[in-house]
Amino acid sequence: MAHRIGFKCADSDHEIERRAGRPIAEIFAKDGEAAFRELERWFVEEGHSHERLVVACGGGLVVQPGMLGRLATKGVVVCLHASIETILARTARHSKTRPLLDVEDPDARARALYAEREAIYKSAGTVILTDSRPLNEIAAHVARVWRRESAEFVRRLGAGGA
Repeated sequence: MAHRIGFKCADSDHEIERRAGRPIAEIFAKDGEAAFRELERWFVEEGHSHERLVVACGGGLVVQPGMLGRLATKGVVVCLHASIETILARTARHSKTRPLLDVEDPDARARALYAEREAIYKSAGTVILTDSRPLNEIAAHVARVWRRESAEFVRRLGAGGA
């Protein structure tokens, strides 16, 4: 997506790991989820360039109180959404590297998180379903949304509100 529109790309989780000098799983294990969420807030506020950047966020970032509104002041927000079945298939082999899923029953935990977060995800900007869609099709859809919504975002900024 970033390549299509000539922007750079940053992944919040990768940038947090780089800043902390350790993997997210270790941050969760040693410092707890609250410390990780604080690092996510740092990333949104000052942990990246603020121009011509596509940011990939982890699923827990947008559910923090006030964060969705804050993101909307920074640029166009697009939620890549998938069914719980797709999420379970995608995360099945990676539960040990996902601290919230590194539990006895990762499927049950994923279902509970999905139930808690789904309404927030669906209100997080334009929602694009990713189930059974090729990556190039998803990227093209995101690019169309960005082109449409970025003009409105710039108008809001010019009018003094975002």
